[in-house]
Amino acid sequence: MKPLGADARALLALTVGAVLIGLAPIFVRLADVGPIAAAFWRCALAWPVLALASRYEGAVDPENSAATRGLLLGAGLFFAADLSLWHLGIGMTSVANATWLANLAPLFVAPAAWLLWRERVTSRFLLGLVLALVGTAILIGDGLRADRARLMGDALSIVAAVFYAGYLLCVSQLRRRHSTLRILSWSSATVAVTLLPIAFFAGEKILPSSGQGWILLAGLALLSHVCGQGLIAFSMASLPAAFSAVGLLVQPLAAAIFAWVLLYERFGWQQALGGAVILAGIWSCRMASRTVTQASPTLGA
Repeated sequence: MKPLGADARALLALTVGAVLIGLAPIFVRLADVGPIAAAFWRCALAWPVLALASRYEGAVDPENSAATRGLLLGAGLFFAADLSLWHLGIGMTSVANATWLANLAPLFVAPAAWLLWRERVTSRFLLGLVLALVGTAILIGDGLRADRARLMGDALSIVAAVFYAGYLLCVSQLRRRHSTLRILSWSSATVAVTLLPIAFFAGEKILPSSGQGWILLAGLALLSHVCGQGLIAFSMASLPAAFSAVGLLVQPLAAAIFAWVLLYERFGWQQALGGAVILAGIWSCRMASRTVTQASPTLGA
């Protein structure tokens, strides 16, 4: 069997990582701690694993400039804001709604990547982006008819998408020179240090009251963060930032399927159609990105 090329490996890593992060809202919904506390534990429990793996990796960073430190700090702070707002939104609206709205990051990443780094955005890419977003709207279905009880959760999830876009842009630049493990280790430490006092002063329940609660938090940390977020960060060394953001729209589809299986939320023909349209949109964006990459070998390097 012919081994996968770097580009194919990156695409596979992005897809698997997005599916694993689709489990995150399930863990958050079932965990017996507050939503911001869950975000703290997600990174606090993951950090020792990432730090040890980074130390074992033994890679010497090519630079440790002020710009690099700023990007590492920025990635951590953006991610802290994203996780806390998204986790709050999960408790106020449906899993599918919160995950879809929090993954509207392509709307912000694509123009920012063009403005900052002149990543080309073709008409075919924009068509694929629109198609993927339409697919997510179909996937959500009746959930778009927000009532007052869900309105705040939906709003928080939309704001989370803005911060997630900032995180993806920072990681996209960092992955050009630094390892996945170093980036995740530093950003996880920043998230944990930032969110613990916030969860404490917000009066949230911080410690789980059962072994099952710890298992759920461990799953959130190891499956969704170390494996899921790690695979996504790994993929961004080879994929343009704009396409990576669109590819992450696999998350709402995965979250909807997990919520259907584990939380008995609705998943019928309409959700299946939405999932098919999402995948078609991602495929269109992928073809557009490949065309641009072949025309400009430095893109996404």
